[in-house]
Amino acid sequence: MEGLLCTKISGKLTVYFENPFWVAVFEHIEDGMLSVSKVTLGAEPKDYEIYEFVLNRYNKLQFSSVVAAVIKEEKKNHKRVQRELRKQAKEMGIGTKSQNVLKLQQEQNKQERKIYKSSKNCREE
Repeated sequence: MEGLLCTKISGKLTVYFENPFWVAVFEHIEDGMLSVSKVTLGAEPKDYEIYEFVLNRYNKLQFSSVVAAVIKEEKKNHKRVQRELRKQAKEMGIGTKSQNVLKLQQEQNKQERKIYKSSKNCREE
């Protein structure tokens, strides 16, 4: 099979409590480029609710513009992976790279709203 392109895609979902709501952060990495989407869930979600959300609403999420991401590929012992997952579950918050991408997306949305409002005001006058 000649001419096939190999694209590596990975994703990560982090659910955490940000007073007063539970928040989900979806990270999508494709060919070394990171994009992020943040969703406020409200009350503490059950596992089946998260699963249902991913199945039914993932395609409708609005992801941020992409930024370069450093991806390290290494083989790990399964026990080490479990320890790291437990450690991540204890930590509150999301990675700083993801926070920066979310902030960038928020600023872009703010600029789009300003442009929309100013063009709407011009049409009304």
